[in-house]
Amino acid sequence: MTEAPLTADEYRELLSAALEEAAYADTRRPTAHSLFMPDSHRTALYVDTTVVPGGRGVGKTFWYRSLLDDGLRELAAAEYRIRRLNRLRVHRGYGFDWISECYPGPGDLNGMIASGEQPYDIWYTVLLVALGHEELRALTEWPEKVAWVRAHPGPAQRTVERADRQAYDENIVHLLLFDALEHLHHDRRQADRLVGGILRLALQMRFGTRNIRLKVFVRPDMFDAARLHFPDASKLSGYAARLEWSRTDLYGLLFHFLGNEDGDGDSHLAGLAYRFRRMTGGWEPHAGGTRHVPPALLRNDEPTQSLLFEQIADPFMGADFRKGKPYTWLPNHLMDGNGRISPRSFLKALRRAAEVTRTSCPDHGWALHQEAIRKGVQEASLGRVAEVSEDTPWVELAIKPLAGYQVPIAEPTVLGVWKDMDLSAALARDSAQYAQADRPELVRTGPRHPDDLPRLITELRELGVMTERRSDGRLDLPDVYRIAFGLGRKGGIPKPAP
Repeated sequence: MTEAPLTADEYRELLSAALEEAAYADTRRPTAHSLFMPDSHRTALYVDTTVVPGGRGVGKTFWYRSLLDDGLRELAAAEYRIRRLNRLRVHRGYGFDWISECYPGPGDLNGMIASGEQPYDIWYTVLLVALGHEELRALTEWPEKVAWVRAHPGPAQRTVERADRQAYDENIVHLLLFDALEHLHHDRRQADRLVGGILRLALQMRFGTRNIRLKVFVRPDMFDAARLHFPDASKLSGYAARLEWSRTDLYGLLFHFLGNEDGDGDSHLAGLAYRFRRMTGGWEPHAGGTRHVPPALLRNDEPTQSLLFEQIADPFMGADFRKGKPYTWLPNHLMDGNGRISPRSFLKALRRAAEVTRTSCPDHGWALHQEAIRKGVQEASLGRVAEVSEDTPWVELAIKPLAGYQVPIAEPTVLGVWKDMDLSAALARDSAQYAQADRPELVRTGPRHPDDLPRLITELRELGVMTERRSDGRLDLPDVYRIAFGLGRKGGIPKPAP
């Protein structure tokens, strides 16, 4: 290290500023400043990687939008050494943004599915529009476009063949991107059918053309369920790359944000980031010096990361090593039931820990106090539960009645609580509420089997909200969900005070 470490107060300033946008990852557009590229995500960006499964907050929308941006795609091509990314013509297949010229919105999708349109025909039409089919561009409404394609299979196929030949001659690849698929339809079964239609089209383009590809960012449980509606979807497993974050990835992301904080006009904050880069050494300037890439050891080496984090956080989560070190303790308590961690939860926990330390014990010798880190996990749990309740409100309906119980908890106890409250009826009312809403943006994903309570437990386990103890078969909830949902655990982090 070539410069004296930052003080505890300076670290707190830098953490608070650099992590301020962590809670807005879905609504803020990616920039060169925020573009961090974990080595584990490289495969997901291969042009021939068709399916990219990932849970909430792991970067599906981030990469979807980054691939749509020519400048960010160029940066990714250079850093990941994927030259084909520079030879793409990227199109929107579906996403959060309402862009009716590119794809139908939830209202149109609901109407077409209700009228009996096949999902494959809908997405085939989207592809043809992206490839510039003139007759389709002259039509305004999506039901009209889909009807035209269904009535003219020959001209439709010739459009694909012609676009494929031209792309081959020009040495480019047409890439159609799909994201936000949990918002396709309020009925989970229909959403799964729609995803199945996308996967069927993706497989057909993968094997039937040389230079037309789809990339589908999808929740893992939806990818698994879609296979029931498209049996050949299993063939796509060989062209899938899951978005996951290891512990070193998470800390690499943290250090990336600290070293890239530009202060937004605040020269003092920009100076702290500069000192952090000088202190740790080995950063490479990219994008004209507006973006700095951390050295490999800061991105991938646990001993190096742990040593640096010991300058930031308390050495232990208690009086001594028996309570654990913050470097390992924090990600362990943010894992879901599938062992996966959302980087958003991780960054929010750290920012909250910095704020609590500054207000509660500003003279503390480290930037992050152990109790403040616990408060950060509580905050992250609240955020994670808010996310899962927004995407899958049925999860909240199922878990909220268990508040006050201790985990681990016997399965018959859970089923008894659900039967007493008539959970199946509550799920039916919830589904009807979204189905009849005048605002199609309220589309949400329901459970696959709302009337089968034991299978709801299976779905919760697939989502990572519940786990099953191998020793005695009782059910458990990981802390990232347990805390905010108000379930207790002997010796565990308590629910946040009101």
